[in-house]
Amino acid sequence: MRYAHILMAVYEERWALQESKLQAILDFMSRQAAGEKFSAEELAARIPQKTEREVARRVGRVALIPVRGVIANRMSMMGDISGGTSNEALASAFQSAARDDDVKAIVFDHDTPGGAVSGTDEVSSMIFAARGTKPIIAHVNATSASAGYWLASAADEVVITPSGSVGSIGVFGVHDDVSQAMEKVGVRKTLISAGKFKTAGNPYAPLDDETKARMQARVDASYERFVAAVARNRRVAVSRVRDGFGQGDMVDAEAAVSEGMADRVATLDETLQRFGVSLYGGATPAAPNRRASLERAKRALAI
Repeated sequence: MRYAHILMAVYEERWALQESKLQAILDFMSRQAAGEKFSAEELAARIPQKTEREVARRVGRVALIPVRGVIANRMSMMGDISGGTSNEALASAFQSAARDDDVKAIVFDHDTPGGAVSGTDEVSSMIFAARGTKPIIAHVNATSASAGYWLASAADEVVITPSGSVGSIGVFGVHDDVSQAMEKVGVRKTLISAGKFKTAGNPYAPLDDETKARMQARVDASYERFVAAVARNRRVAVSRVRDGFGQGDMVDAEAAVSEGMADRVATLDETLQRFGVSLYGGATPAAPNRRASLERAKRALAI
Protein backbone atom coordinates (compact mmCIF):
# COMPACT_ATOMS: atom_id res chain seq x y z
CA MET A 1 0.00 0.00 0.00
CA ARG A 2 2.97 2.35 0.54
CA TYR A 3 3.59 2.63 -3.21
CA ALA A 4 -0.14 3.11 -3.91
CA HIS A 5 -0.21 6.11 -1.53
CA ILE A 6 2.93 7.60 -3.09
CA LEU A 7 1.47 7.07 -6.55
CA MET A 8 -1.69 8.97 -5.60
CA ALA A 9 0.41 11.85 -4.24
CA VAL A 10 2.37 11.95 -7.51
CA TYR A 11 -0.83 12.26 -9.55
CA GLU A 12 -2.12 15.08 -7.34
CA GLU A 13 1.08 17.13 -7.69
CA ARG A 14 1.97 19.59 -10.45
CA TRP A 15 5.41 18.86 -11.85
CA ALA A 16 8.26 20.98 -13.15
CA LEU A 17 10.22 17.91 -14.18
CA GLN A 18 11.57 16.27 -17.31
CA GLU A 19 8.62 14.21 -18.56
CA SER A 20 10.68 11.10 -19.25
CA LYS A 21 11.87 11.05 -15.62
CA LEU A 22 8.37 11.27 -14.22
CA GLN A 23 7.15 8.58 -16.60
CA ALA A 24 9.87 6.23 -15.38
CA ILE A 25 8.85 6.89 -11.77
CA LEU A 26 5.14 6.38 -12.53
CA ASP A 27 5.80 3.13 -14.37
CA PHE A 28 7.92 1.84 -11.52
CA MET A 29 5.45 2.74 -8.79
CA SER A 30 2.42 1.47 -10.73
CA ARG A 31 4.01 -1.94 -11.11
CA GLN A 32 5.13 -1.98 -7.48
CA ALA A 33 1.65 -1.00 -6.31
CA ALA A 34 0.23 -3.84 -8.41
CA GLY A 35 2.44 -6.28 -6.50
CA GLU A 36 5.25 -6.81 -9.01
CA LYS A 37 8.66 -7.26 -7.40
CA PHE A 38 11.99 -6.32 -8.93
CA SER A 39 15.46 -7.58 -8.27
CA ALA A 40 18.14 -5.15 -7.12
CA GLU A 41 19.55 -5.06 -10.66
CA GLU A 42 16.13 -4.33 -12.16
CA LEU A 43 15.53 -1.56 -9.63
CA ALA A 44 18.85 0.07 -10.47
CA ALA A 45 18.03 -0.04 -14.18
CA ARG A 46 14.52 1.40 -13.79
CA ILE A 47 14.92 4.24 -11.31
CA PRO A 48 17.75 6.07 -9.52
CA GLN A 49 18.42 4.48 -6.16
CA LYS A 50 19.05 6.05 -2.78
CA THR A 51 22.66 6.97 -3.40
CA GLU A 52 22.34 10.76 -3.45
CA ARG A 53 22.18 11.44 0.28
CA GLU A 54 24.86 14.10 0.08
CA VAL A 55 24.59 16.92 2.58
CA ALA A 56 25.83 20.47 2.59
CA ARG A 57 29.53 20.70 3.42
CA ARG A 58 32.32 23.21 3.64
CA VAL A 59 35.17 23.52 1.19
CA GLY A 60 37.38 26.06 2.91
CA ARG A 61 35.07 29.00 3.52
CA VAL A 62 32.69 28.03 0.73
CA ALA A 63 29.40 26.27 1.57
CA LEU A 64 28.77 23.59 -1.06
CA ILE A 65 25.08 22.61 -1.11
CA PRO A 66 24.01 19.67 -3.31
CA VAL A 67 20.79 19.80 -5.35
CA ARG A 68 20.46 16.20 -6.46
CA GLY A 69 17.82 13.97 -7.99
CA VAL A 70 14.08 14.61 -7.94
CA ILE A 71 13.03 17.71 -6.00
CA ALA A 72 10.02 17.43 -3.69
CA ASN A 73 8.62 19.76 -1.07
CA ARG A 74 9.36 17.14 1.59
CA MET A 75 11.36 14.02 0.88
CA SER A 76 8.91 11.67 2.58
CA MET A 77 7.11 11.39 -0.76
CA MET A 78 10.06 10.34 -2.93
CA GLY A 79 13.03 9.72 -0.67
CA ASP A 80 12.28 6.10 0.11
CA ILE A 81 12.67 5.04 -3.50
CA SER A 82 14.97 7.49 -5.23
CA GLY A 83 16.75 9.82 -2.83
CA GLY A 84 16.60 13.38 -4.11
CA THR A 85 16.31 16.85 -2.61
CA SER A 86 13.61 18.33 -0.41
CA ASN A 87 12.89 22.04 -0.65
CA GLU A 88 12.44 22.00 3.11
CA ALA A 89 15.98 20.71 3.76
CA LEU A 90 17.46 22.85 0.98
CA ALA A 91 16.00 26.02 2.51
CA SER A 92 17.39 25.06 5.92
CA ALA A 93 20.90 24.41 4.56
CA PHE A 94 20.86 27.68 2.63
CA GLN A 95 19.68 29.78 5.55
CA SER A 96 22.33 28.23 7.78
CA ALA A 97 25.08 29.08 5.28
CA ALA A 98 23.69 32.56 4.67
CA ARG A 99 23.75 33.37 8.41
CA ASP A 100 27.23 31.95 9.01
CA ASP A 101 29.75 34.80 8.99
CA ASP A 102 32.56 32.31 8.39
CA VAL A 103 30.98 31.28 5.05
CA LYS A 104 32.17 33.70 2.38
CA ALA A 105 30.36 32.18 -0.60
CA ILE A 106 27.57 29.68 -1.29
CA VAL A 107 27.74 27.26 -4.21
CA PHE A 108 24.76 25.08 -5.13
CA ASP A 109 25.93 21.89 -6.88
CA HIS A 110 23.09 20.99 -9.29
CA ASP A 111 22.41 17.67 -10.96
CA THR A 112 18.63 17.32 -11.07
CA PRO A 113 15.84 16.58 -13.59
CA GLY A 114 13.54 18.92 -11.63
CA GLY A 115 10.61 17.93 -9.50
CA ALA A 116 7.48 19.16 -7.76
CA VAL A 117 6.14 22.68 -8.06
CA SER A 118 5.26 22.66 -4.34
CA GLY A 119 7.78 24.66 -2.36
CA THR A 120 10.05 25.47 -5.31
CA ASP A 121 8.92 29.05 -5.91
CA GLU A 122 9.28 29.83 -2.21
CA VAL A 123 12.88 28.60 -2.07
CA SER A 124 13.72 30.37 -5.33
CA SER A 125 12.40 33.63 -3.87
CA MET A 126 14.38 33.02 -0.67
CA ILE A 127 17.62 32.64 -2.62
CA PHE A 128 16.86 35.70 -4.74
CA ALA A 129 16.15 37.81 -1.64
CA ALA A 130 19.58 36.92 -0.22
CA ARG A 131 21.47 38.37 -3.18
CA GLY A 132 23.99 40.98 -2.10
CA THR A 133 24.81 39.38 1.25
CA LYS A 134 27.55 37.11 -0.11
CA PRO A 135 28.28 35.49 -3.51
CA ILE A 136 25.68 32.84 -4.36
CA ILE A 137 26.47 30.60 -7.34
CA ALA A 138 24.41 27.83 -8.90
CA HIS A 139 26.86 25.43 -10.52
CA VAL A 140 25.20 23.00 -12.95
CA ASN A 141 27.09 19.73 -12.89
CA ALA A 142 25.70 18.51 -15.21
CA THR A 143 21.89 19.00 -15.37
CA SER A 144 19.50 21.56 -13.92
CA ALA A 145 16.09 21.00 -15.45
CA SER A 146 12.71 22.53 -14.75
CA ALA A 147 12.27 22.99 -10.97
CA GLY A 148 16.05 22.73 -10.71
CA TYR A 149 16.49 25.71 -13.03
CA TRP A 150 13.71 27.54 -11.17
CA LEU A 151 16.06 27.35 -8.17
CA ALA A 152 19.34 27.83 -10.03
CA SER A 153 18.23 31.01 -11.79
CA ALA A 154 17.74 32.70 -8.41
CA ALA A 155 21.47 32.67 -7.65
CA ASP A 156 23.72 35.63 -8.39
CA GLU A 157 25.36 33.58 -11.12
CA VAL A 158 24.61 30.39 -13.03
CA VAL A 159 27.69 28.43 -14.12
CA ILE A 160 27.46 25.30 -16.28
CA THR A 161 30.03 22.55 -16.63
CA PRO A 162 31.10 22.20 -20.32
CA SER A 163 28.99 19.05 -20.86
CA GLY A 164 26.01 20.36 -18.89
CA SER A 165 22.59 21.73 -19.79
CA VAL A 166 19.74 23.76 -18.30
CA GLY A 167 16.13 24.48 -19.16
CA SER A 168 12.97 22.40 -19.44
CA ILE A 169 10.93 25.41 -18.34
CA GLY A 170 7.39 24.10 -18.10
CA VAL A 171 4.76 22.53 -15.84
CA PHE A 172 2.46 19.56 -16.29
CA GLY A 173 0.06 17.32 -14.45
CA VAL A 174 -0.82 13.67 -15.01
CA HIS A 175 -4.12 11.78 -15.19
CA ASP A 176 -4.49 8.06 -15.84
CA ASP A 177 -7.85 6.61 -16.86
CA VAL A 178 -7.75 2.95 -15.78
CA SER A 179 -11.49 2.33 -16.13
CA GLN A 180 -11.24 0.20 -19.29
CA ALA A 181 -8.36 -1.85 -17.94
CA MET A 182 -10.32 -2.55 -14.76
CA GLU A 183 -13.43 -3.43 -16.74
CA LYS A 184 -11.47 -6.03 -18.69
CA VAL A 185 -10.59 -7.83 -15.46
CA GLY A 186 -14.12 -7.53 -14.12
CA VAL A 187 -13.61 -4.72 -11.62
CA ARG A 188 -15.75 -1.58 -11.43
CA LYS A 189 -14.77 1.00 -8.83
CA THR A 190 -17.49 3.13 -7.20
CA LEU A 191 -16.55 6.25 -5.24
CA ILE A 192 -18.95 7.59 -2.62
CA SER A 193 -18.23 11.25 -1.94
CA ALA A 194 -19.59 14.59 -0.82
CA GLY A 195 -18.45 17.87 -2.32
CA LYS A 196 -18.76 18.65 -6.03
CA PHE A 197 -15.07 18.26 -6.86
CA LYS A 198 -14.01 15.85 -4.12
CA THR A 199 -13.41 12.95 -6.53
CA ALA A 200 -12.84 15.03 -9.67
CA GLY A 201 -10.00 13.64 -11.75
CA ASN A 202 -10.05 10.19 -10.16
CA PRO A 203 -8.43 7.45 -12.29
CA TYR A 204 -11.51 5.21 -12.39
CA ALA A 205 -13.34 7.27 -15.04
CA PRO A 206 -12.46 9.31 -18.14
CA LEU A 207 -11.43 12.90 -17.49
CA ASP A 208 -14.45 15.16 -18.08
CA ASP A 209 -14.08 18.56 -19.77
CA GLU A 210 -14.76 20.61 -16.64
CA THR A 211 -12.17 18.78 -14.56
CA LYS A 212 -9.62 18.94 -17.38
CA ALA A 213 -10.16 22.71 -17.64
CA ARG A 214 -9.64 23.11 -13.89
CA MET A 215 -6.45 21.03 -14.01
CA GLN A 216 -5.21 23.05 -17.00
CA ALA A 217 -5.86 26.30 -15.13
CA ARG A 218 -3.74 25.12 -12.20
CA VAL A 219 -0.92 24.05 -14.52
CA ASP A 220 -1.10 27.39 -16.37
CA ALA A 221 -0.94 29.34 -13.10
CA SER A 222 2.14 27.40 -11.97
CA TYR A 223 3.79 27.93 -15.36
CA GLU A 224 3.17 31.67 -15.16
CA ARG A 225 4.79 31.79 -11.71
CA PHE A 226 7.75 29.79 -13.06
CA VAL A 227 8.26 32.09 -16.03
CA ALA A 228 7.85 35.23 -13.92
CA ALA A 229 10.39 33.97 -11.38
CA VAL A 230 12.98 33.16 -14.05
CA ALA A 231 12.43 36.56 -15.69
CA ARG A 232 12.96 38.27 -12.33
CA ASN A 233 15.97 36.13 -11.48
CA ARG A 234 17.70 36.61 -14.82
CA ARG A 235 16.62 40.25 -15.16
CA VAL A 236 14.91 39.78 -18.52
CA ALA A 237 11.38 40.32 -19.85
CA VAL A 238 8.77 37.65 -19.22
CA SER A 239 8.24 37.38 -22.98
CA ARG A 240 11.90 36.53 -23.48
CA VAL A 241 11.60 33.56 -21.11
CA ARG A 242 8.29 32.41 -22.58
CA ASP A 243 9.39 32.72 -26.22
CA GLY A 244 13.03 31.67 -25.73
CA PHE A 245 15.06 30.01 -23.00
CA GLY A 246 14.52 26.63 -24.68
CA GLN A 247 10.68 26.85 -24.68
CA GLY A 248 10.48 23.75 -22.51
CA ASP A 249 13.53 22.02 -24.02
CA MET A 250 17.00 21.63 -22.54
CA VAL A 251 19.78 23.97 -23.69
CA ASP A 252 23.46 23.00 -23.71
CA ALA A 253 26.12 25.01 -21.89
CA GLU A 254 27.48 27.39 -24.53
CA ALA A 255 24.05 28.01 -26.04
CA ALA A 256 22.60 28.66 -22.59
CA VAL A 257 25.18 31.39 -21.99
CA SER A 258 24.41 32.93 -25.38
CA GLU A 259 20.68 32.77 -24.63
CA GLY A 260 21.16 34.50 -21.27
CA MET A 261 20.10 31.49 -19.23
CA ALA A 262 23.57 31.17 -17.67
CA ASP A 263 26.61 33.36 -17.15
CA ARG A 264 29.64 31.24 -17.89
CA VAL A 265 30.96 27.74 -18.64
CA ALA A 266 33.36 26.21 -16.11
CA THR A 267 33.94 23.08 -14.08
CA LEU A 268 32.92 22.94 -10.44
CA ASP A 269 36.54 22.99 -9.33
CA GLU A 270 37.19 26.08 -11.47
CA THR A 271 34.27 27.78 -9.74
CA LEU A 272 35.67 26.91 -6.32
CA GLN A 273 39.16 28.05 -7.33
CA ARG A 274 37.76 31.56 -7.77
CA PHE A 275 37.46 31.56 -3.96
CA GLY A 276 40.92 30.13 -3.37
CA VAL A 277 39.86 26.53 -2.63
CA SER A 278 39.79 23.25 -4.50
CA LEU A 279 37.24 20.47 -4.71
CA TYR A 280 40.07 17.96 -4.33
CA GLY A 281 41.50 19.31 -1.09
CA GLY A 282 44.16 21.80 -0.22
CA ALA A 283 44.54 25.41 -1.21
CA THR A 284 44.84 26.51 -4.79
CA PRO A 285 47.70 28.73 -5.98
CA ALA A 286 45.36 31.67 -5.46
CA ALA A 287 45.02 30.95 -1.73
CA PRO A 288 47.68 33.48 -0.54
CA ASN A 289 45.62 36.22 -2.28
CA ARG A 290 42.27 34.91 -1.08
CA ARG A 291 40.92 38.33 -0.18
CA ALA A 292 41.72 39.64 -3.64
CA SER A 293 40.15 36.56 -5.19
CA LEU A 294 36.98 37.11 -3.22
CA GLU A 295 36.86 40.75 -4.21
CA ARG A 296 37.29 39.83 -7.89
CA ALA A 297 34.52 37.25 -7.57
CA LYS A 298 32.22 39.78 -5.93
CA ARG A 299 32.88 42.31 -8.68
CA ALA A 300 32.19 39.65 -11.30
CA LEU A 301 28.88 38.93 -9.59
CA ALA A 302 28.08 42.65 -9.39
CA ILE A 303 27.80 42.45 -5.58
